[in-house]
Amino acid sequence: MSVIQQGTATLRKAKKTTVKTCLDNPFVFQWKTIDGEDMHFILETLEERIKHIGLKKIESGRKKKRSLTKKQTERKCDAGTNDFPKEEAESHQQKPGWTDISIRRQLAIGVNEVTKALEKNELLLLLVCKSAKPAMITSHLVELSASRATPAGQVPRLSETLAPLLGLTSILALGFKKHSDTFTEAIAAIIPKIPALEVPWFQNRTEESMAYADTDSSGSLEPEELAEVLEDKLASQKRKHTERSQPDLSHVILQPLKIKKLVPNPNKIKKPPRKKKKAFSA
Repeated sequence: MSVIQQGTATLRKAKKTTVKTCLDNPFVFQWKTIDGEDMHFILETLEERIKHIGLKKIESGRKKKRSLTKKQTERKCDAGTNDFPKEEAESHQQKPGWTDISIRRQLAIGVNEVTKALEKNELLLLLVCKSAKPAMITSHLVELSASRATPAGQVPRLSETLAPLLGLTSILALGFKKHSDTFTEAIAAIIPKIPALEVPWFQNRTEESMAYADTDSSGSLEPEELAEVLEDKLASQKRKHTERSQPDLSHVILQPLKIKKLVPNPNKIKKPPRKKKKAFSA
């Protein structure tokens, strides 16, 4: 008779999966992408303006140069200082940083800088790149720009077109501040091309802010006159907002909140252990 020996291993109880419940927004906000001729018009207008201004960020060369040997230094001394390449001379002349700080202060570049400017109600126009992934990086700007009555839209190829001109790697959001004299004509030409944002409780404001399209006579008004009309309309919107002590919410339809269940780390991916540094004995 064969005897089966019982093992000493004990059965482990399976851990319960932790589920966290949270309230989710019933509304889904999406950008209205600007395609076709309007997209090309916006990109060409901004590209021409930036090239004309010459605004660019110059980075300092952080690459370490190899130390020269004694023979190489002697050869350079014998050759003289007049034989330096042009690239090295130009790099010594250009200082790192923005070429014009006053023009740079008229822009809000990047999601963080745009968010702060919108909270302070400093923007006149907002453009977002479609290549921003994940989409939640720029999704909060829809409600924020609608609350400030700021025209905002999503433009494809915004980053790949303007980032090289400004000396940056990417531009996910670009805002134009109020009272910016340098980009007044470009803003006045682009705003009529921006579609209205769809936010239920700010529907009236977005319709008022998109009334700029009525002022687009495309020939009767000059860019300076059109910019003055835009500023007057912004001032009138602020007066209407202060006069309305109790807003009319009859058109707003309340919707129930959604309950969302989240499972943290569903794939149960563990972090790799840190490698301990070995102490070298002297």
